[in-house]
Amino acid sequence: MRLKSSYAFLAILLVPGFSLYSQENRPIIPDSGWSYHFQLTIVSQAHPGFRAKYSGTNSMGDTVEFGATSITTTLFLGKNLWKGAAVYVNPELSGGRGLSYSVGIAGAVNGETYRIGNPAPLMSIARAYLQQIIPLGHSNYDTTEDDLNHVEGLVPTSRISISAGKFSMTDFFDVNTYSHDPREQFLNWSLMSQGAWDYPANTRGYTMGLVAELVEPKWALRASSVAVPVIANHSEMEYVFGKAQSEILELEKKIRVNGSNGVVRLMSSYTTCRSPSYQEGLVALKTGDSNILNIISGTAKASTYGGHKFGIYLNIEQEVTKDLGAFSRIGWNDGQYATWAFTEIDQTESAGLSLRGTSWNRAADVAGLAVVVNGISAIHRQFLKEGGYGFIIGDGNLNYGHEAIMETYYNMKVYNSLWLSLDYQFVNNPGYNKDRGPVHVFSLRGHIAL
Repeated sequence: MRLKSSYAFLAILLVPGFSLYSQENRPIIPDSGWSYHFQLTIVSQAHPGFRAKYSGTNSMGDTVEFGATSITTTLFLGKNLWKGAAVYVNPELSGGRGLSYSVGIAGAVNGETYRIGNPAPLMSIARAYLQQIIPLGHSNYDTTEDDLNHVEGLVPTSRISISAGKFSMTDFFDVNTYSHDPREQFLNWSLMSQGAWDYPANTRGYTMGLVAELVEPKWALRASSVAVPVIANHSEMEYVFGKAQSEILELEKKIRVNGSNGVVRLMSSYTTCRSPSYQEGLVALKTGDSNILNIISGTAKASTYGGHKFGIYLNIEQEVTKDLGAFSRIGWNDGQYATWAFTEIDQTESAGLSLRGTSWNRAADVAGLAVVVNGISAIHRQFLKEGGYGFIIGDGNLNYGHEAIMETYYNMKVYNSLWLSLDYQFVNNPGYNKDRGPVHVFSLRGHIAL
């Protein structure tokens, strides 16, 4: 608690000064050249007991689980350097655990935690990257507010942006206004991001590399090349050209429907790494090759490369009224090689609504409702049916069915920078298994943002 209090105290003390920046026909705005922000999020979850014909190594516990709690606290620091350039550093303390240590459900139920063996709080540098913005000759300028990893100032509406260092791929790709942030919105992994996107990240969600963006007022194009885990869903990362890397390409187009704003994003990814194929896994189950099985389950390191995965994803958001927004995601990957970084989903479809509380005089409050249906490839099913384990699911057997999840939440502003949320998730066929569940998950979330 002393460390958390120190962070909060530091965030309050670091109040930026002001200087004036003016240019012909552009507004004069406060600009210290610094950005300081702080967040603290605590999520506590429980589920009652549920039906289970059998359980395996990666099964969610079928008895009552209460008080599984995660905590993250982050300091967001940003500083302008030279013209168009800024550096961002995010020290972060994270710890706690998810229900059943975040195994047993492919669409895991707490986006603030991950699959770890030791729940003790750990300090790390979540992000540390340099960003250079290059205005294009025909550009106008918009005034942008100080925000997380964004220094207040004038930003060209037509620009090239290059970011290099350590970050999360979800900082740049698969963004969605209504379904993206588990600290304020939906908690489920397959609602905060594309479930079928095995996005390159260490066990805490971060990677290293380069992101380039071409941004115009009505569209944007993004591309990246980044490192991948050495061992499935572990902390050590590597970038070996042609053998261990991930490339992502996303096209974003702003639209208007009946006078309301919307965005369509089409994304593809291609990843190479050390992952074995599920066909190799089936052979290993028959021959007793524990080395291959341990590599797939994330407990051993492969000495050879050769794994690859291709995916394509659609992400849509649409303003319905000034308070009501709708969203949908559809995602697919080829599902032939073992899941390596995010979670064991090969196909996903989701849709939902987000409603601000203006009509009941709570304009800062938000209520959300969404459903998501996840699936896996035929050979992935066969591997689990024969008793194989990934790093997040595996019951020792499988009576396959699509994993279907409904989530609803209410996020309430209590006082100034303090929010409290109540959240409920219904999970049918957890881990794609008709022989287990359904699971009812109840969550309480507290969030402070400064």
